Parts: sequence; structure tokens; C-alpha cells
Amino acid sequence: MSIINRRNAVLGWAAWQLAKVAAKRKTKSAAKSEGGGKGKVTSAVLAGSAAAAGGVVLLRRRRKGGTELSE
Repeated sequence: MSIINRRNAVLGWAAWQLAKVAAKRKTKSAAKSEGGGKGKVTSAVLAGSAAAAGGVVLLRRRRKGGTELSE
């Protein structure tokens, strides 16, 4: 008997669909409990700028020829 068969594939797909619905509901309820939408924009801007800064740091280290992250 194989582990991967049609029944297990259907059960996995159904579990994934239910998990996505549950995650969306949880996200919506968390967003409603936080309050206004201004915090979302601020956190998104901060996360984006932190990611950009990290990318710049990594690119500069690669151009210098340093392969170690802790110098």
C-alpha cells in the first residue's frame, strides 16, 4: 500500500483549505481588535525599510569580498 494515494491527497487538500479559512478568520479578528489602520501602514513601512537596509548591508559585504557574516 502506497503512502501517497488519491484518498490521502484529497484529505490533505481538504485540510489545507480548512487551514487557510481558519487563518484568514484569525487574521481578520486580530486586525479588528488592534484598532485603526494607521498601525498597519507604519509597521509595513518599517518592515520594508528594515529589509532594504539588510539587503544593502549584505550586498556591500559581498562586494568587499568578505564571506563571513561576523567581522
